[in-house]
Amino acid sequence: MPLAALAESPPVDAIGVLGGTFDPIHFGHLRLAEEITDGCGLSQVRVIAAGTPPHRRAPRASAQQRFDMVCAAVNGNARLVADQSEIFSEQPCFTVDTLSGLRAEFGAQTPICLILGADAFLQLMTWHRWRQLFEIAHLVVAQRPGYTLDQSSLPAPLAVEFEARFNSDARSIHDRAHGIIVKVAITALDISATELRAHIAARRSARYLLPDIVLDYIRANTLYQDER
Repeated sequence: MPLAALAESPPVDAIGVLGGTFDPIHFGHLRLAEEITDGCGLSQVRVIAAGTPPHRRAPRASAQQRFDMVCAAVNGNARLVADQSEIFSEQPCFTVDTLSGLRAEFGAQTPICLILGADAFLQLMTWHRWRQLFEIAHLVVAQRPGYTLDQSSLPAPLAVEFEARFNSDARSIHDRAHGIIVKVAITALDISATELRAHIAARRSARYLLPDIVLDYIRANTLYQDER
């Protein structure tokens, strides 16, 4: 999405931040964004495709292709905004820096919510300057059915933060700009980008796993034909 389009977005009360390689973006990502938006009462979710992930191998699709797919997937949904703040960077991008940029953009009073899966939250201590995340944003942890996330399941330093910051009311993120941890129950859609790419490489149907417009883009650009 062009920067001009972002500038024309209406004023927001609270925003979410959903990052990932999106290689490709699929319905699991999109339903997550929708359900967190409803659960927390967000005005919008910035969908941020990673540029050079610090802890993962390079994505299969190019930066431009992944950004194109994100733009196509969110087109027509005013609550989801494709954000290019990381995607074209040639340097490793760290979440804390991306959030700092959004804080500068939206000001000190706007609640900003970093959306994480429970598995990512459990690994939070491995993230660059992880404690600083709480000084910039709230953390919204997506909880799938049958999965329990509580203080007893966390590493000790993270458990301390969880005890001090957790609020059982997901709408409490509107009470302040940052520093709260909430959980939101989401629908379990067991869709994996890795398995999706394997489906495409094996010439199996990937329909109903991702938006048709994204699947059309993949076919038109012959992506993921030789998944390894």
